[in-house]
Amino acid sequence: MEQLMIVILSIIAGVGAGFVVGTKKEKAEIERIREQIREEAKEEAERVIRRAREEAEDLKRKADSILKEAQEKVEEIRREALLHAKEKVQLEKERIDEELREKRRELQEFEKRLLKREEFLDKREISLDKREENLDKRAEFLERIEKELEAKKQELQKLEAELSEKELELARLIEGELKKLEEISGMTKEEAEEELLRRMEDEIKSELAARYKKMEEEFEFMAERRARRILSTTIQRLATEHVAETTVAVVDLPNNEMKGRIIGREGRNIRAFELATGVDLIIDDTPEAVAISCFDPVRREVARIALERLVADGRIHPARIEEVVEKVREEIDQEIISAGEETLFELGISNVHPELIKLLGSLKFRTSYGQNVLQHVKEVAYLASMLAAEIDADPELAKRAGLFHDIGKAVSHETEGSHAAVGAEILKRYGEPDEVVNAAASHHGEVEAKYVESVLAQVGDALSAARPGARRESLEAYIKRIEKLESIAESFPGVSKAFAIQAGREVRIMVEHDKITDEEAALLAHQIAKRIEEEVQYPGQIKITVIRETRAVDYAK
Repeated sequence: MEQLMIVILSIIAGVGAGFVVGTKKEKAEIERIREQIREEAKEEAERVIRRAREEAEDLKRKADSILKEAQEKVEEIRREALLHAKEKVQLEKERIDEELREKRRELQEFEKRLLKREEFLDKREISLDKREENLDKRAEFLERIEKELEAKKQELQKLEAELSEKELELARLIEGELKKLEEISGMTKEEAEEELLRRMEDEIKSELAARYKKMEEEFEFMAERRARRILSTTIQRLATEHVAETTVAVVDLPNNEMKGRIIGREGRNIRAFELATGVDLIIDDTPEAVAISCFDPVRREVARIALERLVADGRIHPARIEEVVEKVREEIDQEIISAGEETLFELGISNVHPELIKLLGSLKFRTSYGQNVLQHVKEVAYLASMLAAEIDADPELAKRAGLFHDIGKAVSHETEGSHAAVGAEILKRYGEPDEVVNAAASHHGEVEAKYVESVLAQVGDALSAARPGARRESLEAYIKRIEKLESIAESFPGVSKAFAIQAGREVRIMVEHDKITDEEAALLAHQIAKRIEEEVQYPGQIKITVIRETRAVDYAK
């Protein structure tokens, strides 16, 4: 552009100079120069315009390139933003879906609890109706007894009036007889009275002893009849489907090759599994199965679930074993707490320490003679509550005592002492009532039962354990116990035969009548019972029956 301005200025200067020069020659020369300048200026202008156009084209191309790059950059940013937004939306959707699933699970759990609560309330309503009916019957019975007592009272008043008359008549007769006795026997009145009183005292003592024995027999008969009625009513009201559980854990395998994978190279997998779970893994010739052996049911259950998951997953190596076992252990801990909470909800018991809830839930994985301990304590709680309602005791307190009476079994393998003593200490530590603590301490007779709830817990414990199918023991232990019972009975002098019957719950003993008297038979039964208590471990109680038979034989010829 500067060159163009120079050319234009030169043209103007030339034109001005043309006006000064006056000659034609000069004008012609000037005209030629001017024409030349015009040509040069035109050429220069064309060159400048051409260069300007080229520069403009170049600038346009650069601008187009920059614009294209900017558009591509904007498109890339838009795509990245869209992708990021989609990922964020997907994550948010997954989070919402997970929350919805969790809410559904919570809702299902809540619905289950509501259903259980409704079932419990229905049962409670039926129980209250039956109790009201029993109370009405009891009121009618008491009213009838009151009427009978009133009649007896009136009859007694008549008898007292007659007795007063008889006493007056007797006094007159005695006075007359005394005078005759004094005359006949030569004794003084005081001596005769003393002799008469002594004879009357002997007669009264004999009569009182006979009446006392008769009343005692009647009382025992009535008490036993009422106890049988209460127990039969209670047992009929409680129906349970739970029977003895097996303590053997067996895991099925898809094929026998899986055993080699479980063992691992040089046995590293099985060692890692046993170390992580604390169980013994028994791999023998049993086709497509392995057995898990452990005295602790919780550890055995953790091992069983972990092994099943490892077999299903197929990845079996030490690191994976530790990961699966730890995850299963956490799930079992949560399941224990849930089991305790569900049990308390089902029984309608509240205000329980969290540690007690955990201990209660752990009873789900413990057994006693094959009977699941959690199911056992629930049965005892129901039985104790129903028995308490029958005898006008506190059903709720009795239910609590029955539920916690075996809580010591949750830690008895970790703590020294009997499960009754350990359980009582735990209940006392966590603020349970004295009645509940005493029920746990006394349910095996180790300490005195101070409260009626303690006795009800003992009765419920005995009923639950004695129910057919509730408990079992191994064949070898059963045979040894039966043989031990019979050998103890036969070791006493005068015993001819002894038979353990009813799965060892009763021992019938035949004695020689010429060596054992009736009085000695009762003493022998007591001695055998004490010996069995000292030497034999057994659930429930064992009845000792001594039979003494006298036979007289003669022949007709």
